[in-house]
Amino acid sequence: SESLSLKKAGRNFKTNCPFHNEKTPSFVVSPERQIWHCFGCAKGGDAFTFLMEYDHLEFPEALRILAKRAGVELKDTDKKGTFSKKEKIYKINNQAAKFYNYILLSHPAGKKALDYLVKQREISIPLARTFMLGFSPVFGTALSDYLLKKKNWQKNDLIEAGISFFKNGRLHDFFRGRLIFPLTDHNGSIVGFSARALGSEMPKYINTRDTIAYHKGKLFFGLDIAKEDIKKHNQAVVVEGEFDVISSFKEGFRNVIAIKGTALTESQVVLLSRFTEKVTLFLDQDKAGFEAIKRSLSVLERKNLTTTVAFLADGKDPDEIIKKDPIVFKKAIKNDIPVYEFLIDETLKKQTGKNADSKKKITDELLPFFALIENEIIKEHYLKALSKKIDTSFESLLKEVDKIKSGKKDDLITYSKKDKRTRREILEEYLLALIVQSENPKTYLETLEKELKEYVFEVPSYGKILEKLKIFASNVNDFKIEVFAKNLSAELIKVFDACYLMPINKFEKEEKFIEEINIISKELITIFIKEKIKNLKSSLKEKPEKEMDNINQEIAKYINILSKLPKASD
Repeated sequence: SESLSLKKAGRNFKTNCPFHNEKTPSFVVSPERQIWHCFGCAKGGDAFTFLMEYDHLEFPEALRILAKRAGVELKDTDKKGTFSKKEKIYKINNQAAKFYNYILLSHPAGKKALDYLVKQREISIPLARTFMLGFSPVFGTALSDYLLKKKNWQKNDLIEAGISFFKNGRLHDFFRGRLIFPLTDHNGSIVGFSARALGSEMPKYINTRDTIAYHKGKLFFGLDIAKEDIKKHNQAVVVEGEFDVISSFKEGFRNVIAIKGTALTESQVVLLSRFTEKVTLFLDQDKAGFEAIKRSLSVLERKNLTTTVAFLADGKDPDEIIKKDPIVFKKAIKNDIPVYEFLIDETLKKQTGKNADSKKKITDELLPFFALIENEIIKEHYLKALSKKIDTSFESLLKEVDKIKSGKKDDLITYSKKDKRTRREILEEYLLALIVQSENPKTYLETLEKELKEYVFEVPSYGKILEKLKIFASNVNDFKIEVFAKNLSAELIKVFDACYLMPINKFEKEEKFIEEINIISKELITIFIKEKIKNLKSSLKEKPEKEMDNINQEIAKYINILSKLPKASD
């Protein structure tokens, strides 16, 4: 529930699948058994597999996060522990962050940086603690020496974490003489660092190089702290710098986060869509900021997020204006405008739209973005607004948009709604779903055994599960489907869970339920026998004459069985 907005559907819950694009919800969750399955992309599992898939985690990381949510403390079995590579980096980064924070707040080497924060940036010591701000000593091996000697890490561990590097035969700190901002994922794990120069050194900011834990385009600064307020307000305000976030937080604006990079990436937008339906871009009001908004828009539109733009008339960044007058910042967010309106206004500042050449430049710039809009009413609204501003007919603008759309290939992952399985496979799955979702599977298994005496399942896993169900039912007095499920192999549990979560009609009367099982069973046995007869007839062409009599007898036997069956629906 922290990640997805679920809606009740019988005893289960449904929502749109987070792993592929869809308009009709096909992602089903069972609160009773703590499992999930998507009937669009066929992914499924339990809480661990969901978190591993959703956040691209390894099992130890998923275990740590779920334990933390449940309030359970996990203890290492030995001093070093056995961690995944990511877990190892998280631990190293956490120890590095504490080291940097100590240097900033409690060591003479951090006094200059602390004075800069408190006096120039107006950031208090408690606020520096909240964001775990730190300082990397000018002495180039201080952190590396500390982690090697005091925390017993290996040299390669520190290099893999991106905080150290080899030079002249020894290990050196990657960050030296800089203000440190720990970068966390949305779960609070420190994945890397951003470091700001205090003087005129260039570049002003440097980040941890890409590691298996840190990718600049996959996180936001401050999201772990801001995510609850983002959900509460159903709005994320996206800014450019760490100080913008910290100053906003200080003044009570706690749904503000910063991008690491020049524009939003698809990974960042997917992440944001878990927490909000609205994104307000509060980026620098220069050419680079305008281009960043345009590049961000295509990925925001794909996730159907409402996108607005907030800005200040004098072009100041949020950190500057918040320190001067927080009310102005609040008004700017309150007076945000839809992103397409902003694009029209900004484009018309560069081009007048008074002649054909100018109109072409305007439409060349804007129409590719309007082509992204899925909602026809919204698209029409902005096309009509543009048509008035540049004195061009709505119809001609719409034609140009349609041209762009027809020439554009959709690179999103989609799944065909048409089921390519055979009818027999579909019926087998439905039959198993009827049994495992019933109030009393044991009773219906007896009915099924009589109906499908000669039947061989086309999908072997369905047959295996039913066979195991029969054995389990015969050995227990109190039949509990959840107990049965716990004893299935990894191969079968995925198939079983899909059937357990499959949306099927509910039957108020038991007779109707038994009747449905009988109908499906009879149709399956009919299909099976018809296929058997067809295959036997085909084999006659290849068999020697002496074997033909036996095959013809087999065919006759199955025709006789078929004639005695009640007529099944096609």
